[in-house]
Amino acid sequence: MESPRLERVARWATSLELGDAEIFLGHSARSVAEPDRLLSVEADGVSESRVHNDAQTGVLTDFDVPTSLPNVGAKFSGKVRAAWPIDGGRRLLVTTDRLSAFDRIIGHVPHKGQVLNQLAAWWFETTKDIVANHVISMPDPNALIAIEAQTLPVEVVVRARLTGSTSTAVLPRYLAGDRTIYGYEFPDGLTPHGELPEPIITPTTKAQAGDHDEPITPADVVSQGILEPDLWVEIQRVAHELFARGSEIASGAGFILADTKYEFGLDADGNLLIIDEMHTPDSSRYWNADGLDDRLAAGLAPEGFDKEPVRLALKAAGYSGDGTPPDLDPAIWTQTSERYIELYERITGQTFVPGDHPIEPRIQANISESLA
Repeated sequence: MESPRLERVARWATSLELGDAEIFLGHSARSVAEPDRLLSVEADGVSESRVHNDAQTGVLTDFDVPTSLPNVGAKFSGKVRAAWPIDGGRRLLVTTDRLSAFDRIIGHVPHKGQVLNQLAAWWFETTKDIVANHVISMPDPNALIAIEAQTLPVEVVVRARLTGSTSTAVLPRYLAGDRTIYGYEFPDGLTPHGELPEPIITPTTKAQAGDHDEPITPADVVSQGILEPDLWVEIQRVAHELFARGSEIASGAGFILADTKYEFGLDADGNLLIIDEMHTPDSSRYWNADGLDDRLAAGLAPEGFDKEPVRLALKAAGYSGDGTPPDLDPAIWTQTSERYIELYERITGQTFVPGDHPIEPRIQANISESLA
């Protein structure tokens, strides 16, 4: 029997016309039953010159489970991850090297999938005293076996800085003269990339395939019937605690955690879980703390250790999420990979060890052994 929480979430998901896979996956999942849709997004989002397989480029562009594995359901693909339902109320997730920006697939970054998977697992372990998470095991550097959770249809973004470059960010709206943003009143005189008076939660509804996330206010989450009041109160408390923990650890590693995105789900008993990823360079905006004040005083942007350099390069080329993205300087992708790895090592205190190549056969072998 489903818990009352699960029943309410299912009703909301139905009203949004989300499928079961999209409810579970926190990243606009698409079923491979829609191959033309998925391929058209890939073709629109990545120039042909950058779409190669692992043997040619050393990146994981996609993944398929071995056909010999029993009890594996249909594949669902998100912007960065692929997932399969497996027996025992579990899900298999594989993180690729795809990079998304403006809700689109833009390119591929070497080692990105491994960094995201391992760093998220580290954060899940480090914060399990705050909230339970979906991790069961990590059979491969790029793979995770997780609890099958029902994703809550709202993304929870916590912001501590007046920054960002997308339509859902606070800085562009503030510079345009808005002072009421996400239901919060912003004072005059704030500086770009400066601290907000206190961290705030700015939720967005989850976009369907090919669409953009839509910003809403914290009050809208309840007034629009997205979540029940008690559950939303719990989520906001947990999000603030997770952000405080993340900020403290990031500070110790010489970083500023400017903002981050959390996704939550419910297990079969209706208990709250943190799912998807956590405090990774994809879901968070990390800045190098060293020299930050001098950079801001000089009118320079912070030194980012996330995918913001890619977003900024795209905006500099006049791209804001519509149409075919421009080709970027190859150095942008190399620098992004190096920054992902450096952030992993500084946050965790561990040396990053790249997994064996070729990547896909390695993952297949490790998954087969784990699920045998």
